[in-house]
Amino acid sequence: MTLLAAKPQKVEVFDIRHNWTLTEVKDLLEKPLMDLLWKAQSVHRSANPGYKVQLASLLSVKTGGCSEDCAYCPQSSHNNSEVSASAPLNIDPVLDRAKAAKAAGADRFCMGWAWREIRDGQPFESMLEMVRGVRALGLEACVTAGMLTDNQAHRLAEAGLTAYNHNLDTSPENYERIITTRTYQDRLETLERVRSAGISVCCGGIIGMGESLTDRASLLRVLATMNPHPESVPINSLVAVEGTPLENLSSIDPLEMVRMVATARILMPKSRVRLSAGREQLGREAQVLCLLAGADSIFYGDTLLTTSNPIVEADRELLSQAGVQVNWDLTKDD
Repeated sequence: MTLLAAKPQKVEVFDIRHNWTLTEVKDLLEKPLMDLLWKAQSVHRSANPGYKVQLASLLSVKTGGCSEDCAYCPQSSHNNSEVSASAPLNIDPVLDRAKAAKAAGADRFCMGWAWREIRDGQPFESMLEMVRGVRALGLEACVTAGMLTDNQAHRLAEAGLTAYNHNLDTSPENYERIITTRTYQDRLETLERVRSAGISVCCGGIIGMGESLTDRASLLRVLATMNPHPESVPINSLVAVEGTPLENLSSIDPLEMVRMVATARILMPKSRVRLSAGREQLGREAQVLCLLAGADSIFYGDTLLTTSNPIVEADRELLSQAGVQVNWDLTKDD
């Protein structure tokens, strides 16, 4: 009789938890870096075997003129940046950009509108057509456009929207120092509408805005106690833009970004942790450390809304040298 060896079972070295305490999260952020990276690596290798990284491209469909007063944002009408308000792009140019993003290797196309909330009428109908068009290309479609109603969320779901991005930005305790025109609760209710409509949640935050370590831990705790966790967690570092209230803040130490990514990976093992705004300021070595720490998606392309982003060829070289798997040819299976 021939005995067949049992197929090895995948052993997961993490638990999915939704009851993290502030003390636990802060302790992770303060761990010796090598210990933190070791723990994050263990989780990441188990949750993301093969080091696969998703490439996402982001286009600003409606730029500037936003009525929110976000202290970091050059698109706010309250700030004096050089970003001026413009009419939304038409459908065909947006879909042309989506096609170009797919040809360059992206498999998620994100579209941003500088709005406080989605407006019904022709602008929203155009948004729905863009979502349908992006999905018809075989790409994931993500939208960020501020607050939305239950009906709008359901219509976006019917159009095939993959994910809706609505960041918390910072901790509940630090929030009013950064934004006064919308409450933290407003943001949480928007996320609940997205979730109730069956759309994936994309939600993260920004570091480097003068917040404390406790604020960073508090932000991560809010995200990690959501049930389910956000499917996508963008980690941004501030790009200080002239004309905004935060224009004089210095860039963070890149290792602070590494710590945030590693902690987010441990707290939310199955979420995509997206290395987002501020990546250009990190440098190649810190970006590789972020990939090592658990980032499994990058925003990819020449611009990220209104701030610069590493160019496509530089990203290709970086990912290749890091040895991560990327689906450059989307006509083939991963």
